[in-house]
Amino acid sequence: MDPNSLEAFYTKIAEQDNGATGVMPPADLQREIGHFNVFNVAVLMRRRHERPPMTFDRRAFYKISLIQGRSRIEYADQAVEVAGPALWFATSRVPYRWLPHDQDQTGHFCIFTEEFLLPVKGALAVEELPVFQPGGCPLLPLSPDEHVALAPIFEKMECEMASTYTYKYDLLRAYLLELIHAGQKLQPVSIQTPAHNASARVAALFTDLLERQFPLATPQQQLPLRTAKDYADALAVHVNHLNRALKDTTGHTTTTLISNRVAQEARMLLKQTTWTVSEIADSLGFADVAHFCNFFKRQTGLVPGAFRG
Repeated sequence: MDPNSLEAFYTKIAEQDNGATGVMPPADLQREIGHFNVFNVAVLMRRRHERPPMTFDRRAFYKISLIQGRSRIEYADQAVEVAGPALWFATSRVPYRWLPHDQDQTGHFCIFTEEFLLPVKGALAVEELPVFQPGGCPLLPLSPDEHVALAPIFEKMECEMASTYTYKYDLLRAYLLELIHAGQKLQPVSIQTPAHNASARVAALFTDLLERQFPLATPQQQLPLRTAKDYADALAVHVNHLNRALKDTTGHTTTTLISNRVAQEARMLLKQTTWTVSEIADSLGFADVAHFCNFFKRQTGLVPGAFRG
């Protein structure tokens, strides 16, 4: 069983909570497209002292959490301490984990697959939504008023999941979209409203293609695309056109954006795996360890061994 699959998620929750109410997948969801469920954080915290820390990894589903309590959230190569209410959007593309500092945790979270939103006419693909795109703000601190406004959405989800209403999943999709759009309205304006021009379109296609090169799951896996020309060829545009579009929309060159993303993956592999530096260098497309070490030091100021500690 894939340890990051939905099946593994439910198996782990059931083992840790002795089948607590609401943690098993609903039987009627088998008739649905995709998957959705909602959970009460306080219920799942009851047996936390017997539970190992959450693993740092990518999951096979999306997750939106409304949390309140002292905790630490790690995602990609970021780590953020949370002291008050916050809304957190976790994508299946980025590894993450939540580390509560104490038992005094409240809130809700919902999980869903991209297919769950397919029946919504005209809905964007999940990864096209600004809040789930690279460069977005996945963790949003909330004011007391914002927290009060968002909490009832999760409460309605929880209530509806327990109902026998024939069309409850249609209603749950509406609640999920309400939650996503409420979160996007809290995003910085530049992220809320991406420009709809030719350069922005090319930049969006490039970003999607760049993110699809990851994760590198084993040392034997090779990074498929490595240079600006590789990406330009894959997108069927001239490399100069790609570079100009990215410069216009992001302020960075194609090479810089690729290097930044490769460096981010290198940091994650160094911290989260036992791969050797040589294996990481090879998977990321470097000719030898020396070239990788020089690249990594330019990006981070440290050699790989010192960064890994």
